Amino acid sequence: MMSSTAASSRVVVGIGEFAVTEGETSIVTHALGSCIAVCIWDPVVRVGGMLHLLLPESRINPDRAERQPAAFADTGIPLLFQRAYTRGLQKPRTQVTLVGGAEISQEATEGVMNVGRRNILAARKMLWGNGVLIRTEDVGGRRARTVAMSLQDGRIVVTAAGEPARTL
Repeated sequence: MMSSTAASSRVVVGIGEFAVTEGETSIVTHALGSCIAVCIWDPVVRVGGMLHLLLPESRINPDRAERQPAAFADTGIPLLFQRAYTRGLQKPRTQVTLVGGAEISQEATEGVMNVGRRNILAARKMLWGNGVLIRTEDVGGRRARTVAMSLQDGRIVVTAAGEPARTL
């Protein structure tokens, strides 16, 4: 879990971590394979956050969920929003973007694990179940991604090896 002030210019979010900040800051996370980046931004107060979730449900590993709730969709997404609300973010204005959820491994292509797909569905279910609409997505596929979000304008840039950067 991370939190930053406007004095920072760039915050890096690792696996199972999140950050909420504001102002001239950017938030970035690297190497999203089956993981999902949940990006939230309120354009009025320019508060935003990013969660790098690893797994869909905390019941998979209750001990880890206790130590690292941001690793799971069902515990990390509420934590992200709760922290953002303390900075002035309001749910009706929030723009949400999901990135990641790829099926990188051979097992995934054979339908064994499908962690990426399960992460996408868990994030959608958690958001929709709480009345939060998803503005944009760049999910699924077979490539790892890096995502960067500017809190100045809410712009999200996604990069993947061998492909041009995409702005969402």
